[in-house]
Amino acid sequence: MKKMAAFTAISSFIPEFVLDNALLQQLVDTNEEWIVSRTGIKERRILKDKGTSHMAINAVKLLLEKSNTSPTEIDLVICCTVTPDYQFPATANIVSEACGIKNAFSFDLNAACSGFIYGLVTASKFIESGSHKKVIVIGADKMSSIINYEDRQTCVIFGDAGAAVLLEPNEDGFGIIDATMGTDGSGFEFLHQKAGGSAATPTFKTIEANEHFVYQEGKSVFKVAVTKVTECVEEIMLRNHLTTEDVNWFVPHQANIRIIESVNQRLKFKPEQVTVNIQKYGNTTNGTIPLCLDEWQHQFKKGDNIILATFGGGFTWGAIYLKWALGGQ
Repeated sequence: MKKMAAFTAISSFIPEFVLDNALLQQLVDTNEEWIVSRTGIKERRILKDKGTSHMAINAVKLLLEKSNTSPTEIDLVICCTVTPDYQFPATANIVSEACGIKNAFSFDLNAACSGFIYGLVTASKFIESGSHKKVIVIGADKMSSIINYEDRQTCVIFGDAGAAVLLEPNEDGFGIIDATMGTDGSGFEFLHQKAGGSAATPTFKTIEANEHFVYQEGKSVFKVAVTKVTECVEEIMLRNHLTTEDVNWFVPHQANIRIIESVNQRLKFKPEQVTVNIQKYGNTTNGTIPLCLDEWQHQFKKGDNIILATFGGGFTWGAIYLKWALGGQ
């Protein structure tokens, strides 16, 4: 059987501070009913006084401990984030140094909310080729660092979190079996952070215009997200001859409860097949899928068919079909 990249450990880190809807409505013109009805979110976690690497480092240290893996055994670290500590060096480099990972190369990957899926697919190719045996993929974002808490369209949605997975070779049929991904650059106008890069460097003007915060035109994003996530999941199921009954778990990006529900109305998974924790954490961007995997891993059984799916700014989207490698027979 061919070599595949299998999950052999997973961990996460959640900041302590809870920004619930009651506190949020003291900052912006909103209320509990408006937030929950439109997003499904009741609270989100906020990281104070530290960068994204803090969450990633804690997640990776726990990952190494849980898997009884020496940092020197790691071959590659991919940190999927849109909120790196710095423009450079890569946050992955900072994580590697803090965790004692000395024999790996590392880099950041930015595909907005789709980054973690893109990172898993990238990592899987290194493992399938035989060149690498232990690869860590991190999904972490401090979205509070780029959110305008005077804009109720965005500030109610996002939170902070980090998680990490360890991928290793498997020749027994467990691991990442198939993936599909896509991009549509015309989506830039509907979801972006205008300033801060080389095209619009920081100035007093960009700061005063609030151009260093996330901008989102919700209706357009919603429509494309539902369509593309549905299409990529249908494609991967068709390609692998899967029905909804064959899939044990559907793990969607936690962007908005209405997106998740609209996608599932089309795909027709049973509610108990779908992992949802957006009510507790909000949209943590690259953290949402690994956070769900960590939270549900004790319910997963070895050999379970799992589909991961995501959508992000850019636009970007993708889905992965895998057989779960952890747990008993």
